[in-house]
Amino acid sequence: MSAEEYEKIFRNIGTGILWGTFSGGEPFLRDDLAEICSSFYSICRPSFINIPTNGLLYEKIPPLVEKIANICHKSDVIINVSLDHWQEEHDKIRQVPGNFEKTLKTYRALKELALKNLTVGIHTVISGYNVRDFREIYKKLTSLEPDSYIVEMAEEREELSTKGSDISPSPEDYGEAIYFLLDEINKKKFARVSRLTQAFRRVYYELSKDTLYKEKQIIPCYSGIISAQISPDGHVWPCCVRGDSMGNLREDGYDFRKIWAGEKAKTIRDSIKKGDCFCPLANAAYTNILCDPFSIFRVLHNFLKS
Repeated sequence: MSAEEYEKIFRNIGTGILWGTFSGGEPFLRDDLAEICSSFYSICRPSFINIPTNGLLYEKIPPLVEKIANICHKSDVIINVSLDHWQEEHDKIRQVPGNFEKTLKTYRALKELALKNLTVGIHTVISGYNVRDFREIYKKLTSLEPDSYIVEMAEEREELSTKGSDISPSPEDYGEAIYFLLDEINKKKFARVSRLTQAFRRVYYELSKDTLYKEKQIIPCYSGIISAQISPDGHVWPCCVRGDSMGNLREDGYDFRKIWAGEKAKTIRDSIKKGDCFCPLANAAYTNILCDPFSIFRVLHNFLKS
């Protein structure tokens, strides 16, 4: 969709958006990304704007991020650079020669911007390709001193055409990696805001591990109720894992609210509520935690304990 189409959607949605992620593919391939972020910021007034990147476009990304952060100055802008291993091992996983060095250039240039509303993090996808090396990966990547370091499990997603690809780690290997990660988090001291962030992450990491082991929803999922994904061709999905369409914005005059209140949306929500699906998708999991009283209690317990 064009920047003009996104603006129509944002006007229909209106204010009240806490968190917006512009994902891909690679979002910085779009020359109009700053324009899209600007209209999202001015119309929807989000508290957080998150953009993950593979970091390959090391000449283009830093100036564009600076522009976005300055335009969206009242929002926290989070750029998560994807690194799944160290040096040539990362290149092998991503199947792009020179990926690691180009991404490292991007990361260092972003850190040098030192903008007050900009957080530069490193994001690692734990898959069958790197799970057994995770201790080494963690130590090397955190030595780069990112503002935040987050991990997510590789999933078979409709969005990424990875259904049946067998990229997810085994429950045993993933569990071992998560136990190590939790131990490392517990060793560190954080400032107040970071303490709260880490308290949420502890709950998410435990939740993702349990989901993989038990193969069911551990807490109720509110995808399609308090969160959604808009695909590049206008389809509204409850999440990127299911990828089933509630409706197409182009076909409905860019009327998000009409689709959100439609019969297709109701059918999909009923399916999710019945537990027809389960996954450890981070974007959905964090919002699910906010809506689950026991999970919030665990977050507060972790926060006070730390």
